[in-house]
Amino acid sequence: MRGETGPDFIEALARGLDVMRAFGAARPAMTLSEVATAAELARPTARRILLTLEELGYVRATGGVFTLTPRVLELGMAYIGSTSVWEIARPHLEWLVARTGESSSLAQLDGSDIVYVARVAVPKVITFAVTIGTRFPALQTSLGKALLAWLTPEELARTLAEPSRSGITPRWNPDTDERDRVLSEVRARGWALTDEELAPGIRSIAAPVRDSATHVVAALNVSVHAAETSIETLTTQYLPLLVRTAEAISADWTLRRSRPEITVTVHS
Repeated sequence: MRGETGPDFIEALARGLDVMRAFGAARPAMTLSEVATAAELARPTARRILLTLEELGYVRATGGVFTLTPRVLELGMAYIGSTSVWEIARPHLEWLVARTGESSSLAQLDGSDIVYVARVAVPKVITFAVTIGTRFPALQTSLGKALLAWLTPEELARTLAEPSRSGITPRWNPDTDERDRVLSEVRARGWALTDEELAPGIRSIAAPVRDSATHVVAALNVSVHAAETSIETLTTQYLPLLVRTAEAISADWTLRRSRPEITVTVHS
């Protein structure tokens, strides 16, 4: 059930987004009844929304079964393009991956979750498949810790009060005192570590990316399989490279934001 909303809230739009979010790796194709159940909508409402999305090109119907189309990617890529995240981060992630032989990602906060906004991956046996747009609970990831650690106490409480939309139950669920101690340590040393706190086999380190001396806008990680790479390797060999790369992305991010926008007027 949806909570209280403001006077300008458009329920029809929200329901349309609910339908699109109902699809996923576990439910790539659904019948009308399955969509209605997953989105918690009446069947006639779900039908109208699906037919509208089909006409707009975001949904395809085959034999009574509905699937999303690649056009949905336009919605996510609009955000990536508007922030220039991928353009800024890509060469730096490629440099880092070439030197570690491990996957590297950039993520930002969305409520109490992190959302991956850039990634360069290498083939590995991992617990979860990660792509741009994947979300995980923030507190149990190195990326999330690196983002949460620099929030004010009020911002932290407000952020973590939002329920996760990742659909994942993490292994580590600290109380408030342990959580604050861990985030304080991250803030003091300038980087974060997670060791199988989200799920078995996932180990990573992360560093913040800033657009100024104090404003953390994203986090960068190196992710490894716990059975293959030790914490010592992460913190002694990969950490200096990670911090160097995060600083380089921060410099480029700050430079991009400082450039004045230039409007070109074409006279006919």
